[in-house]
Amino acid sequence: MAERDPYEVLGVARDASPDEIKKAYRRSAREHHPDAHQGEAAGAAEAEFKAVAAAYEVLSDPERRDRFDRFGHTGSAGPGDPFSGFGDIFESFFGSSGSPFGGGFSGGGRRRSGPVSGEDLETVLEVGFEEAVFGAEAEVSVRTAVACLDCEATGAAPGSGPETCTGCGGAGQVQRVRQSLLGQMVTSSACTACSGRGQVMKDPCQTCKGEGRSVEERSFTVQVRAGVDEGTTLRLSGRGAVGPRGGPAGDLYVRVRVSAHPVFERHGVDLLHRLHLPVTQASLGVILDYETLDGLEELVIPRGTSTGDVFRFRGSGVPHLQGRGRGDLLIEVHVDTPVELSEEADRLLRALAEERDEVVAEPGEGLISKIRSAFR
Repeated sequence: MAERDPYEVLGVARDASPDEIKKAYRRSAREHHPDAHQGEAAGAAEAEFKAVAAAYEVLSDPERRDRFDRFGHTGSAGPGDPFSGFGDIFESFFGSSGSPFGGGFSGGGRRRSGPVSGEDLETVLEVGFEEAVFGAEAEVSVRTAVACLDCEATGAAPGSGPETCTGCGGAGQVQRVRQSLLGQMVTSSACTACSGRGQVMKDPCQTCKGEGRSVEERSFTVQVRAGVDEGTTLRLSGRGAVGPRGGPAGDLYVRVRVSAHPVFERHGVDLLHRLHLPVTQASLGVILDYETLDGLEELVIPRGTSTGDVFRFRGSGVPHLQGRGRGDLLIEVHVDTPVELSEEADRLLRALAEERDEVVAEPGEGLISKIRSAFR
């Protein structure tokens, strides 16, 4: 069987950075891990899983990657068994179990260490526009797994305890030996009898059915930093679901959603307000009491202001998340043309036009009809 291009296996470009290669490997390894598939699909997943690991072994080593780039697969192979480093690769990413799902593949057949961690959780937090600008303390609620109080998270009924699994001898894994073109391959997978825990409950807790945890609604306080923006994700370490039978808790990820403001638009750390002014104020000038997010300020509109002119309040924008200071508040003027005029307003505008020697339509006559009559 022809050897596959490691760049194609991981789905990365040939100039991909080490960090991009590592992220691609994590994603592919989780997707194709045999423990995440059942039946016939598990066999195909395992084959792809090995290909992903082999590709990463080549591309994660600068010397082997350089040899492959220059000579192809012939130059990429190092001395010894090409699969000998799989266990170290898996351990560095997924822990000694070699599995992102709590049990699984381990080239060296290592026993899992420690209890299984709980799941990471995600929720959305709605905050007001000004809360995002100035920071706030908010509360989020999630349905999550918490330690069962009746069995004190052991999963066992009162007076009983866990027993060693006879299916795996307490290892939590079972090994399979297969013959391949490369020789004998030994793979490990989670024991189905104990779900990879190495122990079984003969008399499980009736409240949690032996899980050592139950699902409840929990609330947490979140500190929203000043300057946070739409789509920012906050991580609350250890606030996710607790693991089964006393396992550590995962993390809670809070995605921030910011409500719109009726006046201001946010552009990075700057705020923008499109201020509509009547033609009289724009022409003659005016001093306005202007409401910023910090309070009233005096806004001076000089005579002859036009649409598109911008006035700036420095330091009245959004605080910088990664440093001191704030952005600016920009006020962009839009001059409004009056549409409905009283007779007196019409007379005054005509007098202004006459003073400025400007041609305007006659009363009751549209400009288009006047132009048409000129060509008759």
